[in-house]
Amino acid sequence: MQDAISQTLSENRPLNQALLHIFSRQNWAGFLSHQQVQQVCQQLKLEPLALAMQLLPVAACYSHTDISHFKVGAIAIGEHGDFYFGANQEFAHTAIQQTIHAEQSAISHAWLRGEKRISDMVVNYTPCGHCRQFMNELHQAENIAIHLPHSQHNPLHSYLPDAFGPKNLDIHTLLLNQEDHQLNENHPDQLVQEAIHAANQAHCPYSNSPHGIAILFRNGEIITGRYAENAAFNPSLPALQTALNYAYLNNLDLAEIERIVLAEKPTKLSYREMTEQLLNTIVEVKMEYFMIK
Repeated sequence: MQDAISQTLSENRPLNQALLHIFSRQNWAGFLSHQQVQQVCQQLKLEPLALAMQLLPVAACYSHTDISHFKVGAIAIGEHGDFYFGANQEFAHTAIQQTIHAEQSAISHAWLRGEKRISDMVVNYTPCGHCRQFMNELHQAENIAIHLPHSQHNPLHSYLPDAFGPKNLDIHTLLLNQEDHQLNENHPDQLVQEAIHAANQAHCPYSNSPHGIAILFRNGEIITGRYAENAAFNPSLPALQTALNYAYLNNLDLAEIERIVLAEKPTKLSYREMTEQLLNTIVEVKMEYFMIK
């Protein structure tokens, strides 16, 4: 990741030098706090949206495109001005439905970092229908502005007129809202406990089948992922995808994974088989499974 970002920012400009300094200090993680954004904008007399536009090639560096070789970069801007990077993540030798779209990537990245509302989505290509539907699941989706290199300040619903979404199904708890499925998180194994905790925060109002995943790296670091369900079903994002995406965007080496635990309450759905299928193509670590009663 260091080489890709350094090459993208290789031109000797004050902005590039400032960004390289920030990314190198945070181990090339794809995130800028609102304080960092303000600092760069004040230093170089930029507006935050203009900065986000210039950062799109950097966001695209986080792509994994073994199938399409087409890199998409996105930046979700949180309500306080934090920048959450996203990029399309593709996985060869498995079903194409395992793919993560760039907007999904940025949104789930924000979600796992605790963001409560996304005000703007900046992306280098027009969002596909899949991503428009995914964004429609968000808390205050009606207020999200979409910004493209050729067209800025567009409301999401100009891309998704006469939309079908949570309100049509009388769902009032939306993606990024705080959720708690009242699952018993007490377990002697810390990694199982972390996976259950992630499942407790899953967004699954249609199936009521929460699942979460916890991944332990050899250095002791633990990351988690949680299920993000969608009113249109197909744009739903499984917990493994949110965890892998977080790992990619935070420059974590999948070869350093030591353990993986999937915890789920398979009320109407089970992601066990799908999760194992994807994992078998990218890591040699055997997934551990915990069914929540």
